[in-house]
Amino acid sequence: MTIWLDGGLRDVETARVSVFDHGLTVGDGIFETVKAVDGRPFALTRHLDRLTRSARGLGLPDPDRGEVREACAAVLEANPMPLGRLRITYTGGHGPLGSDRGGHGPTLVVAVGETTRRPDSTAVITVPWTRNERGALTGLKTTSYAENVVALARAHQHGASEALFGNTVGQLCEGTGSNVFVVLDGEIHTPPITSGCLAGITRALTIEWTGAKEIDLPLDVLDRADEVFLTSTLRDVQGVHRADDRELPGAPGPVTTDAMRIFDERSGADLDP
Repeated sequence: MTIWLDGGLRDVETARVSVFDHGLTVGDGIFETVKAVDGRPFALTRHLDRLTRSARGLGLPDPDRGEVREACAAVLEANPMPLGRLRITYTGGHGPLGSDRGGHGPTLVVAVGETTRRPDSTAVITVPWTRNERGALTGLKTTSYAENVVALARAHQHGASEALFGNTVGQLCEGTGSNVFVVLDGEIHTPPITSGCLAGITRALTIEWTGAKEIDLPLDVLDRADEVFLTSTLRDVQGVHRADDRELPGAPGPVTTDAMRIFDERSGADLDP
């Protein structure tokens, strides 16, 4: 495998990042995961917009968008595959052993790994931990992902592929790496950004393309929703057939199936919507 590290392509066996990199020592970094279809990234402009917003939220210099685009193209050309997970990682760079940043400048890594299409439906669980809708990192896609690692491990222990969080006021928020939508009386709803959820790229496109409404939802809406589905870069739109102990027979349901069709058609027609 060939990756991009700080200005050029490197063989994965010889590429090295300092053990003092702030992304490693204190989680001072951001990232984007981009779907790549036959060597072409999907919605890259939107991902770069969010990467820049996350950098500004952490106080990092704006990423060089030209370099990031060059890196993505080079990595995809060097590693051909039908469906790829393109990962852009941007950290505070070499720094001291503490929260203060050093003066060496950021680290940029771009890598890709092969993936496969997700099943049309999956199982989810809710977890007892909460998202802080007023936190310093709320809405930023940072490398500080340990909370998600713990929650996802619990999901796997319960035969699920995703864990869903409420926020500090008991509202439905998001998954570890996904946004959540519910269908009530034939209408699609999803938590607003003010709930503390990440502004997902697939979430935004699904709202635009299906007319889904952003509205505060109690966590227990999962107990009564007609349909539930997830969105994310690699899931696209994915139905939920079990939420905790509740089975949702026939998932994906008709509204979810229609959302899946719309997303497939619109995303297939425009790779950078």
